[in-house]
Amino acid sequence: MNNQNIIVYRFSLLYQILKELEEDIQFKIIEVSDEKALKNEIKDLKNYLIITKTKILKINNQFILNQLPIKIFKMIEKLSIELLKHQFIEQSKFIINDYTIDINAREMSSKNGKLKLTEKEVNTIIYLSKVNKPISINELQTKVWDYYSDIETHTVETHIYRLRKKIFKNFLDDNFIISKNNGYQIK
Repeated sequence: MNNQNIIVYRFSLLYQILKELEEDIQFKIIEVSDEKALKNEIKDLKNYLIITKTKILKINNQFILNQLPIKIFKMIEKLSIELLKHQFIEQSKFIINDYTIDINAREMSSKNGKLKLTEKEVNTIIYLSKVNKPISINELQTKVWDYYSDIETHTVETHIYRLRKKIFKNFLDDNFIISKNNGYQIK
């Protein structure tokens, strides 16, 4: 379970302590002493937290340890909580084409702005984005709307129509969700 990385930045004594506890606390401990090396280290990491004495500008996922002394187990608890927060935030965002979908905030954003979405709209976009083929109306009814009736309904078409209209109004993009003979697809 060593996929959680703790980067200790310019704090050798803390690095030595955490390195001794590395197996017990189940974090991979990394020491970095300059900002260039730090940027190089984090570019390929997904699940990391930087422990530093002072905030480093333009770098995310930092834990500022400026109130010393601190009990080691209290610090490990705080590190675990911070890693969980960052992991939750990262898992709540989807990149689809030029857009970022934030599931928690129910927002779609691009360089041109933000758009508030409903839960069904978010679910529809995510479901459509996971496959690279048109999704039938019946499949969307069952998978997104949990609707299993054979009765003719235009719920899906109405929601897709309104969603496409919102996206066009906010982003001037009328090709994000396209209609195909056998369903809908994100282009």
